[in-house]
Amino acid sequence: MRLIHTPATDLTYDDCFFLPSRSAVTSRFDVDLATDDRTGTTVPLVAANMTAVSGRRMAEVMARRGGLAVLPQDLPLERLVDTVRSVKTRDVLVDHPLTLAPTGTVGQARALLPKRPHGIVVVVDADRRPLGIVSEQELEGRDAFTAVSEVLLADPLTLSPQEAAGDPAAVHARIGATAHEVALVLEGDGTLRGVLTARGVLRSTIYTPALDAAGALRVAVAVGINADVVTRTRALVDAGADVIVLDTAHGHQERMIEALRSVRTELGPAGSTPVRLVAGNVVTAEGTRELLDAGADIVKVGVGPGAMCTTRMMTGVGRPQFSAVLECSTAARELGGHVWADGGVRHPRDVALALAAGASNVMIGSWFAGTFESPGDLHVDEAGRKYKENFGMASKRAVSSRTAAEDAFSRARKSLFEEGISTSHMYLADGAGSVEDLLDSITAGVRSSCTYAGAEDLAAFRDRAVIGLQSAAGFAEGRPVATSWS
Repeated sequence: MRLIHTPATDLTYDDCFFLPSRSAVTSRFDVDLATDDRTGTTVPLVAANMTAVSGRRMAEVMARRGGLAVLPQDLPLERLVDTVRSVKTRDVLVDHPLTLAPTGTVGQARALLPKRPHGIVVVVDADRRPLGIVSEQELEGRDAFTAVSEVLLADPLTLSPQEAAGDPAAVHARIGATAHEVALVLEGDGTLRGVLTARGVLRSTIYTPALDAAGALRVAVAVGINADVVTRTRALVDAGADVIVLDTAHGHQERMIEALRSVRTELGPAGSTPVRLVAGNVVTAEGTRELLDAGADIVKVGVGPGAMCTTRMMTGVGRPQFSAVLECSTAARELGGHVWADGGVRHPRDVALALAAGASNVMIGSWFAGTFESPGDLHVDEAGRKYKENFGMASKRAVSSRTAAEDAFSRARKSLFEEGISTSHMYLADGAGSVEDLLDSITAGVRSSCTYAGAEDLAAFRDRAVIGLQSAAGFAEGRPVATSWS
């Protein structure tokens, strides 16, 4: 990457723009977005370890499309182990279904529908053989206590796993001709494996799943440095976790370094295990070097740029994210390490800039919170807009949950020092509320950035990208205008 001016101050993503270069890359589909940090991601995107962002569903979908989700550290260890094992059993092509027994009610079906963007629930018998499907269309005007067996759409399109994995154009045409553009994929004994949509078939030709050596979906888990890090790490790795993220707001501290050394000793020398060890957060070259020296494979970069974070306003501590990523990635690569850019991403351009600055993956939190796949309940505001609630991991809401098992006095003391927003409405885009829709938008932008730079992969993009600096007016000039300005 080359800056066309030497900056006098640290830079945010908004301060920067790309200059186009001569390019021989004619199509965005010719760009390889696989990362080089050995996490196995085939697109450079990671869902943040926030309670309102990453859960079982997010981990499944992100890995199926080549990214990664980091399960949050605040969950009980038993639940995390169960989630990791569950993700490892998910199909790499077919979506995990929502099901009800025929005695299930219309009200129950309505409660389930918002949990999948495809908007169907499969009615199955006691042996998990499908009897039909229901969608909002079948439920409209029905009493909440009506059994779904009375309203289901019988005889939906069914496919064998072999048929589902066949010629994508032919499969897409068959599914696209159905009323709901979905097919049920059945095992050889007729039991339900999952749901495949017409759009899912298209995406299977664009994305390559992030898989481990056994062909299972990859998953990451965060571990707090105040926990029994070695015990938790060992349990999670034994369950199948591919990436362990040692996470704290201030990563450049002695307790983090001690935790890193103990976990590295437990896992074995870097390179001797397929499990990747991430640590953070830091914003300086010095912090990056110390965490890599202590045993990290990857350093997480970012203090204060997140939408839910009040650290900079409360403490004045942090750093504009583009400059932080640039400095830390430069230091990391000198030592053979890598960095993840964590926070401050609001547009596809920001992801491209983070990658050009040297990040191997870009972590996204609030943006992904407003999707069907995030763990929270779906709400509807007075205008009929769908949203989910998001909150910071140092906020009152998060701290109250994290300290629930402690005595009242300890909880009261900790409640005096909370940072971050406790509730924020993250709206789902109309007609595009899935994290997969966001992945489409982000990767399309990043691929196009690469073509403008003449880069066929991310390594070439880091070398070829030319970045200029702009004023706030320059950034505003590049924003689209939805209505007349006269």
